[in-house]
Parts: sequence; C-alpha cells; structure tokens
Amino acid sequence: MQKITSFISKYISAVHFPKTFMFTDILEILIIAILVYQVLAWVRTSRAWNLLKGVGVIIAFLMLAVLFNMSTILWIAGKIVTIAATAIVVILQPELRRAVEQLGRKNFFSGLFSLGSSREQDGLFSDKTINEIIKGCYEMGRARTGALIVIERETPLQEYEHTGIEVDGIVTSQLLINIFEHNTPLHDGAVILRGDRVTWATCYLPLSDNMELSKELGTRHRAGVGISEVTDSVTIIVSEETGRVSVAEGGILKRNLEPDELRSELSRVQNKESAAKAKRSRRKKQPKEAEDEG
Repeated sequence: MQKITSFISKYISAVHFPKTFMFTDILEILIIAILVYQVLAWVRTSRAWNLLKGVGVIIAFLMLAVLFNMSTILWIAGKIVTIAATAIVVILQPELRRAVEQLGRKNFFSGLFSLGSSREQDGLFSDKTINEIIKGCYEMGRARTGALIVIERETPLQEYEHTGIEVDGIVTSQLLINIFEHNTPLHDGAVILRGDRVTWATCYLPLSDNMELSKELGTRHRAGVGISEVTDSVTIIVSEETGRVSVAEGGILKRNLEPDELRSELSRVQNKESAAKAKRSRRKKQPKEAEDEG
C-alpha cells in the first residue's frame, strides 16, 4: 500500500496547476477535449476498439510492474515499445487511411455527440425479423439459392459495409430472396443486418484460413466462418448446392440446421431477456425522476 501511495504522489507532484486561467487556456482545453472525443468516437466504430482494450490490459500490467519494481519486465517493455507502436500503425493502416479520407468530406461537428448513442437505442431485432429471416432462408434453400447473411452485434462492421452497396430496408423474406436471386445486381456477396434493417448488400468478407473446415465447403461458407473469426457477428449461410442452412459464430460452423434450431440460435443472439431488463430499469427510473421534479 505504501508503494502505491508513493507512486501516485510522485506523479501527482509533477502535475503543474497554473494560478490563473486565461481565455486561451480554456479554448485550448476545449479543442483538446473535442479532438480526444473525436478520436474515441472513431476508435469505438472500428477494429481499433478491441485493440485499445488489449493495450489497456498491457498498460495495467506494466503499472503493476512499476509498482513492484520488476526491472526485467520493464527493460523488455522499453525495448519493444517502438516496435509495438510501428506494429499498431501497420495493423490499423486501413482504418487510419479511411479516417483521414473521411476527415475532409464530413461535417466536423455532425458526429460530435454520436459516441453516446448505444446499441440499446437502436434496439435488438424483433421476433418478426427472426420469422422473416427463417422464412427467407428456407425458401431460398428449397430453390437452391445461395445466401450469406451477417448479423451485426457489438463489433461494428463498417469496414466490410463499405465494400458493398447501401440498401437500408426493413428485413423481410421477400427482400432477402430478391437480393440473392440469381442474375440480380445484388446477389453476389453478403448482406449485413443491423437491428431490424438490411443495411448493406454485396459486401466482401474475409475468408477463413481454418484448415479443419471440410473441403466440400465453398467460398460462401469460408467467408461466413471468416467474418465470425474476426468479429462477434453471427452469419447465416444458405448452400447453393444442397439448400442446407448453416450458422457461423466465433469461428465455429454449425451445419444443416432445421428451422427450430435456427430460431433457437437467433433467439439467443436477439438476447431479448437483457433488452427486457434494460426496459424495466428505464421504467423504474422515470417515476423517480418525475417525483424529484415534483
């Protein structure tokens, strides 16, 4: 405990607090706060978010190493910090390039308050959406129409959306069937679902390198497994050859699902129980706030 106290006091004593604040100081703080906010907003909607969480764990571990004077670990960390910074830039190169490109063509203040919007505001997809997905998948299966449907969860899929064409339509079986119908402009690639809407179509997905996947599986199945390996999304694959329906999640492919099994998978992803708890919590807060105002 004494080491922790001395560690905190050492760095707090190095902080300089000016006796007077000028207008330029306040303006500088506001500018830095806005820049930090924009960076966090960008990080939250890219693959950098998961990387940032990993970096946070490493920093916490290094702080423990400093507290307990683990000199060998600190020496190793000091040697690889430059290499690690370069590696992060290389890993995030597509996201960084996209962020710089978008900086010049977006309204700077348009997304200022976008970080606070949560997935709860958009809501989980409804039971009707589940019914429409199941109906569409098995109708396409009977017609031997291949399909690749990606359901977004916590990890944003903007990187893959931008490879396709924006649709932004309510999920219906007819829309899904029309998208994947042979010889139509949107049939090639994957569709991405967010909530109760089909957001993008003809999206290109990363292929899985898993050598344990059956050799009889084609590109569609490998793409479905591939996107599930790099994100927390759930992907539904309808085979063009057999008409069978499969689900990929976490790099694992569940093949030949019956309608009831697919419904069970989608109901689990829907997480309706958590949504109901959040809704009840909001209802409890509202009367309390009303009493405080009264």
